[in-house]
Amino acid sequence: MSKVKPTVHVPVLINEVVESFGNIEGKVFIDGTFGGGGYTRALLDKGAACVIGIDQDPIAIKRAESWMAEYDGRLHLVNACFSEMKKITKELGKHEINGIVLDLGFSSDQLDDHERGFAFKYDGPLDMRMHKSGESAADVLASYSEKDLADIFYKYGEERKSRRIAKLIVQRRDEIPFLRTKDLVSLVEEVIPSWTVQGKNPAMRVFQALRIHVNRELEELEQVLPASADILSVGGRLSVVTFHSLEDRMVKNYFKQVGKPVAKNKYLSSTGNKKHERAMPSAPSENNKKFEMVTRKPISPTAQEIAENSRARSAKLRVLERLV
Repeated sequence: MSKVKPTVHVPVLINEVVESFGNIEGKVFIDGTFGGGGYTRALLDKGAACVIGIDQDPIAIKRAESWMAEYDGRLHLVNACFSEMKKITKELGKHEINGIVLDLGFSSDQLDDHERGFAFKYDGPLDMRMHKSGESAADVLASYSEKDLADIFYKYGEERKSRRIAKLIVQRRDEIPFLRTKDLVSLVEEVIPSWTVQGKNPAMRVFQALRIHVNRELEELEQVLPASADILSVGGRLSVVTFHSLEDRMVKNYFKQVGKPVAKNKYLSSTGNKKHERAMPSAPSENNKKFEMVTRKPISPTAQEIAENSRARSAKLRVLERLV
């Protein structure tokens, strides 16, 4: 087996996330999207009594084995989907959860691994599976109907040329299967000239849509939001970092549903885009729990952070606190 490379991922908004939890000393946290362990290490270095790191990517868990011993048993790693955190905390006997962080972006380690097929700028297999099992992106392109492909590209990528792209894929896939990232990028560039998207790769939205579909990202997010709120102790906070409008809209709407704003002003008005609105996750199961939105508006990276890490440019941090 090849040696696992050390992480190169730079966690986004790390100072703001850590600050959102207030006093960390002696408290218990969940890092539901462990990745390179950046948030986890920051919390442990600030004196957290325990951090439960969850990641569905087995490579992320394997990578942390080289340094987790530094924290004298305060770090528990679990290879699972973050929607399973209620089950995980129960099995670990952790009933007081003071803070949860969810970074919904993909790590640099994943994006820069050519063999995983997440990034449109590298040639590699059209895989995109976080946990390396189940249906791959290539399987989707090879077997889904034209209508289903168009729906995926429009629903999850908000791609206006979704029907034209889906039609070309179906027309050509029997003769030339779409197995490599470059194959899909080339086709999308035929439909969307690069000069029309202001410097962005024309395939960006299609890749985002396939990745979301393959990994059931929005379905997982629907489950993890109420699960997170349900296991927070009184005074505990849920801090969520989003990277695109679909997931940010879900987080914003859920926080609005369960928590009142900290100020009298209306908290973050709706986008008005009803075409992509998803059913809201249900509120926490215990009716006596009350929550408050800590962030009237999402927290964005500073200009300096964006200059140092371009992948931070679309990030937004929203924070919810359990009051009772």
